[in-house]
Formats: sequence, structure tokens, C-alpha cells
Amino acid sequence: MLGEYRITGRRAADISASIERAVGAGELRPGQLLPPMRELAAELGVNPNTVAAAYRTLRERGVIETAGRRGSRVRPAPATTGRDHIRVDVPEGVRDVSSGNPDPALLPHLERAFAAAAADGDRAPVLYGEDAVEPELARIARAELAADGVPDGPLAVVSGSLDAVERVLAAHLKPGDTVAVEDPGWGRTLDLVPALGLRTVPVGVDDEGPRAEDVRSALAAGARALIVTDRAQNPTGAAVSAPRARALRDVLAEHPETLLIEDDHGHGIVDLPLRPLAGTTRHWAFVRSVAKAYGPDLRLALVTGDAVTLDRLRGRQRLGPGWVSRLLQRAVVRLWADGAVDARAVAAAYGRRRDALIDALARRGITAHGRSGLNVWIPVPDETGAVARLLHAGWAVSPGARFRMSAPPGIRVTVATLREDDMEELADAIASALGPAPVRGYV
Repeated sequence: MLGEYRITGRRAADISASIERAVGAGELRPGQLLPPMRELAAELGVNPNTVAAAYRTLRERGVIETAGRRGSRVRPAPATTGRDHIRVDVPEGVRDVSSGNPDPALLPHLERAFAAAAADGDRAPVLYGEDAVEPELARIARAELAADGVPDGPLAVVSGSLDAVERVLAAHLKPGDTVAVEDPGWGRTLDLVPALGLRTVPVGVDDEGPRAEDVRSALAAGARALIVTDRAQNPTGAAVSAPRARALRDVLAEHPETLLIEDDHGHGIVDLPLRPLAGTTRHWAFVRSVAKAYGPDLRLALVTGDAVTLDRLRGRQRLGPGWVSRLLQRAVVRLWADGAVDARAVAAAYGRRRDALIDALARRGITAHGRSGLNVWIPVPDETGAVARLLHAGWAVSPGARFRMSAPPGIRVTVATLREDDMEELADAIASALGPAPVRGYV
């Protein structure tokens, strides 16, 4: 059952650590069945309750799952390993279109902004006990959120979108609760939820965002929270449309106790209007990151929401890191004030690249998706084969398995650094990798 690996330990903590180490090292594989509790207890010479406690700890950490009489097994995507291990090593000479990174040429220069923020810090150093949010940052953020139709609420600053999602989930849910997540969706979110001891239920996504009927089914089945990407959804490029937003609000109105988390990480790189769902339920949080428009190393996101959610988030933050560096916050304020990013121009640049690839693929009879953001999602019949053949042809794409739960196979192409004259070559390579397909004439 376990091959050559031997579980060790006499305390629950030692047994769970032994299993977790093996999963992280790949010695216990995703889906592998673990020994029944009584059998392992007899082998280790411990009380079955000790093994039960170890298994419970592993479930809460998202390492294993239990299906009643069918026993316990390593999760298909255990939180210990994460989905980042599902990646393609890019050999020298191969074009990397798998990273999900923005185009460095479209990111702003940071030197002046940080120099100005440092000078402000020299004049007025931030000390313990001061406000966690830079006042000018709060003023600008509130004005922009209001203009986008996000309800007024308290404001917090956290270290990126995923930090916000983790803090909000932890503020309301307990291990064993279920969270409805987009499928395909952001791999880090799909890892984070089980790592918190929460269960995931997939919600299908099309070009207009999460499907309302899937959300209705998930909430009716007991999901306590829903995570929605408003624009530039990773990996599909979906953006919530006005009709879809109305449908989703209607569903959420039927379940007002649902914790709603909205991620607007595409702010600053998308020219489609925001269609917020915030305020439809009693507890909600709206997250806006600066990473895609200003640089992934600027670990800063703004969070607003209902008073209870933000009070819990800020209270827990005070007991941990305390605040996100005000120096960093002041640098972001300076970038905003200087207009360092022309959001329309950036959105247009990414849009031209997405559209060019999608059009080139369409001329070869291949359907692809990419309504907004940095990525194009291409459904494929054989994901592993497509990735391998593309790598052989000189293109490294991202396997869809990094982003899927029960959704059909696909590959993700990041268009951020593609040039216009790359599109035909890449489309030819994809068409060849997918095998025989209806071919339409093209020039």
C-alpha cells in the first residue's frame, strides 16, 4: 500500500509529521491510500485514538482526505506539495510562455517613487502604534473603489491578494467548512483552501465569470464561502459581465450568510468595467492588488469589506506582522500620484496580444479563451501530450492541471511578452501539438 515508505512515530504529532514529510518529498503520492487507523496503530504499538488524532491533523492541514469506509488517502493536490510542482522545466532556447508574469517593459520604474517615500520616512519616521494605513493611500483607494461601485467600508492593507484571502477565510470559517472556488482557477487559491483545513467545491467558469447555476448548487449544498475573480481571471481571462453579475447577485441574495471574497487583481491592466458583487451578503471582502500593474515584488493589496470582517482581519494582523510597511505604501502612493502606469495603454497592449493569438488559433480551428488579463486558456484533449509536444517545438506552456479540479484539460499561455510576429508560429505549434484538427484557410 505504501511501497517502501514506513510511517513512524508514537505521538500523534510525530505520526502526522512523518506522513507530511513523505508527501512533501514525493514518497507518498497524491491519491495514495493510507493504512486503516487500527492497522497503523497496531504496527506502531499505539492507541488507535493517537492515529485518529494524527489523521485529523493532516485533514485539517489539507494533506489527506477521508471518504468514510473507503479510508484516508493523500489528497490529489496536497497542500504540502502545492501546485507549483506541476510545472515545466524550461530548457535553454525554449520560449517560456508559462509564467503568468506581466511584461517587465510595461511595469513602471520604481527608483523615484521609493526615493521619495524614503525621504518622507526620514522626515517623519513611522513608529509603533501609528496607523496601519497610509492616509493618502486610503484616500485615493476609497475614491477609486467608490467610482467602481464598491460599497463603502473599512480599509486594510495586506501583503498581496492571497494574504487577504487567507485572512478573510480564517476570520469566518473553521476546519471542515466548504468554500466554492472557480474551476479552472488560481492554483494558489486551490492550494490555500485545503491548507486551512477547508473543503473545496468547484464552480465552473466561462468567459463571463463563474456560472450562476454552479454557484447556486454549491451554496445550496452547504458551501459557506465563495471566491470570485472579477477580471483577468487566472487562467481563463474571464471577466464578470453585467448580466452575469446580476445573476450572481440574485443567487447570493438567496444565501445572505455566504462569505463573499472578490479578487480584483487585474486592476490597472484591464479596460473592462468592474461589476462588483460586494454588499450582496452580510459578510464580504473586496481585494485589490497592485502586483500585476506595478510589479509582483510590490507585495501590497487593499482590502475593504463589512465592519465585522475587517475588524477581525485587522485585529489578527496586529497580533502578527502588525502592518504592511508604510514605506512601501508611500511608494505606491507616489506611483499613483505620478501616473506611473497608463492603465488604458497597458490593457490595450495585453488585449492586442491576447486577441492576436486567439484569432490565429481560430483560423486553425482551435477555440481559445482570453477576455481580459495576461493569459489565454486553450482546451485540449490530451494535456500532458500537448505540453510535451509544445516543449519539443520550442514553447513552454503551463499545464492546466495547475489550475483545475474537475474542469476538462487545458493549457495556459501567458501572452505578456509575445510579439505580433510570434503569433503565427506559436499558433502553428499549438495546432500541431493538438493533432489533426479542422483547418481553415489563413494567410
